[in-house]
Amino acid sequence: MRQTFRYTANHSAKLLIQRTSYLRAYSAGPAVAHRGSSNWGSSTAIMATTAVVDSNKRKALQVGTHSGTFHCDECLGCYLLSQTSQFKDATIIRSRDPTILSQCDVVVDVGGVYDSTSNRFDHHQRGFTEVFGYGFSTKLSSAGLVYKHYGREIVAAAMNLPVDHSHVEAAYLQLYKSFIEAVDAIDNGVNQFDCDTPPKYVNNTTLSARVANLNPTWNQPYTDETLLAGFFKAVQLTGQEFTAALQYVVNSWLPAKHVVVEAISQRYDVDSSGQIITFKQGGAPWKEHLFELEKQMGVTTPILYVLYEDEREKKWRIQAVPPVAGSFGQRKGLPAAWRGLRDEELSRACGIPGCVFVHAGGFIGGNNTYGGVLKMAQKSVAA
Repeated sequence: MRQTFRYTANHSAKLLIQRTSYLRAYSAGPAVAHRGSSNWGSSTAIMATTAVVDSNKRKALQVGTHSGTFHCDECLGCYLLSQTSQFKDATIIRSRDPTILSQCDVVVDVGGVYDSTSNRFDHHQRGFTEVFGYGFSTKLSSAGLVYKHYGREIVAAAMNLPVDHSHVEAAYLQLYKSFIEAVDAIDNGVNQFDCDTPPKYVNNTTLSARVANLNPTWNQPYTDETLLAGFFKAVQLTGQEFTAALQYVVNSWLPAKHVVVEAISQRYDVDSSGQIITFKQGGAPWKEHLFELEKQMGVTTPILYVLYEDEREKKWRIQAVPPVAGSFGQRKGLPAAWRGLRDEELSRACGIPGCVFVHAGGFIGGNNTYGGVLKMAQKSVAA
């Protein structure tokens, strides 16, 4: 017999279909009653009470993770497990006692063992070098390990598609690239850039940083109760952000890929140079697809400009393509003589009626009509 904390969370996360999961946790140590609530998905009710549990009579499966200070990777790993069919009703045990952890059905971020066949997902042991594969080289944290083995199931259930469907595979890989990998890298101390130059500014807004801030500060009570309360806030936070990232990949990123493929395929219908593409509908996240699709589709002459209609103002925009994804530069910026000009002054400078603006940085401009913005692009290509 041992005295424990018990947290219960009944939440529903709306992705493409409605799913309901239940999450409970136990943390060794004396406890005082604590109650709280927080929004998670469409609704969340969280309650902590003291409870006495006979481990020999437990029915729920148990997810083990370490006690003490918590981090983004195991919080996210625990959330991911709660989204699987096997562990959706599991109890979370927070402990560093090997005897207690040995009784758990899955262990995350503690124990010094990575063995997917026995559901042991730690990454701290000497000699651990596991990566996600598919060209990714970042060493995995416990979040990446859980996602590597259970991510397809989670994505497939959210999309209501078979686990071997091509759209599931595409979303599974993109979600690792756009969300999970950063958690792995930060937890393992991997720099985002290959240089030793100090950053120009501090970024304390990453998911990992926000999870870390949920731990008690140096001058706050460092108790089982405060740690457990913070831990569950962190599980909720990582779950909310994972759900949002998955929704984005499924509902926006994946459909946008087909839009970009179509635009690249029709680029010579837009201009004989093949360096201008047009989107019939603005707002698609084209930068997240263009560079990879250029390789896949054998584009040898680089695309320089993207044209699209601004959905709010119903005017047309020209945007310069950056040299690589994430860059603030341009393969070829709009002409220097146009930059910083607006309206009639700009129209006179470039000899094209209906001009609205060109940004001083040369990466974006506008015209009242499609014909006008196309001429701006054509003159920019020729400049």
